[in-house]
Amino acid sequence: MASIAESMELIKRGADEILIEESLIKKLERGKPLKIKAGFDPTAPDLHLGHTVLINKLRQFQDLGHEVTFLIGDFTGMIGDPTGKNVTRKALTREEVLKNAETYQEQIFKILDREKTIIRFNSEWMVEMGAAGLIQLAAKHTVARMLERDDFSKRYKNGQPIAIHEFLYPLVQGYDSVALQSDVELGGTDQKFNLLVGRQLQEIYGQEPQVVLTMPILEGLDGVQKMSKSLNNYIGIADQPDDMFGKVMSISDDLMWRYYELLSFKPMADVRALQKRVEEGMNPRDAKVMLAEELIERFHDKASATKAHENFVARFQQGAMPDDMPELTLSADEGMPIANLLKEAELVSSTSEALRMINQGAVKIDGEKIDDRGLIVVKGSNHIYQVGKRRFAKVTLS
Repeated sequence: MASIAESMELIKRGADEILIEESLIKKLERGKPLKIKAGFDPTAPDLHLGHTVLINKLRQFQDLGHEVTFLIGDFTGMIGDPTGKNVTRKALTREEVLKNAETYQEQIFKILDREKTIIRFNSEWMVEMGAAGLIQLAAKHTVARMLERDDFSKRYKNGQPIAIHEFLYPLVQGYDSVALQSDVELGGTDQKFNLLVGRQLQEIYGQEPQVVLTMPILEGLDGVQKMSKSLNNYIGIADQPDDMFGKVMSISDDLMWRYYELLSFKPMADVRALQKRVEEGMNPRDAKVMLAEELIERFHDKASATKAHENFVARFQQGAMPDDMPELTLSADEGMPIANLLKEAELVSSTSEALRMINQGAVKIDGEKIDDRGLIVVKGSNHIYQVGKRRFAKVTLS
């Protein structure tokens, strides 16, 4: 197993909050695999990249040698999570929940290690608990404490209805931690109240309270609102490679780095080095291509990632590329200034002409106009360069 320092560095990657960090360190110091839990209500048939922020963190715990339980909330799914809702959420039928749960199990193993993942359903203990047990569980919490939750508090103050069964949701989620005797529970920042209920119930039941690790809510393609199918700003892990590639390429350069931190499996040292290269002149488009290819390879395969990149370039050049476009490979130690590349590719007669053409907006890479005279093209890149209306070349920098 990794050292405590190495473990904490990976665990803290992208995390919003760890409650309580000192408790987590003490648990790690015992040298035994920890029981890690994250619950997912199967409220929709497909997962998107926003869901994978937690699943990626579970995989990191697996890589560190800990025991991971992917908990499917088939019981809580029928209640309906009220988190962040200003109205009572519609509950799903058991048939809908189970159908969605089947697709979840198919999708999560694109990230998690199938051999090291425990899948549980919280109906296992909640059905056995029965009505009498549920009443006893409800007696361990107060209405006043429930109203401390921000969304409940706002609805109560605004005179909006709160159904009694919605109060049961945090209690059932909390009891899941008791049933699994979890050491660490993961959840989004919007789940903090529910996760802390798990700590409280574990103490009531005589267990050592779990550590709560919250992960940020991933922004969607717009970079503003959270990723959501209803907002149509999502990348589904079941999306076709071409769609996935195009969506990743559409995000802003700033959002790209947040996606790298939360979605990429590249070590953060490598991500920081890549970010520095962009700051020093590398085209951020190249970094975005790397991210798109990594994600497509994870959810499909390497060949699909390569093909999606080729299709993306072709799609934006359709009707503009000559059939006899020259293809060449140029050598560079690390990267090459765009002006030098255009000269070496014989698209311009001199670097000064290249700079002049950039100033005039007459230079495009993969169909996108560039205006950065100091752009450094990264080694290993493969793009179509255009100067003016008629000069083209497909250049690989090796």
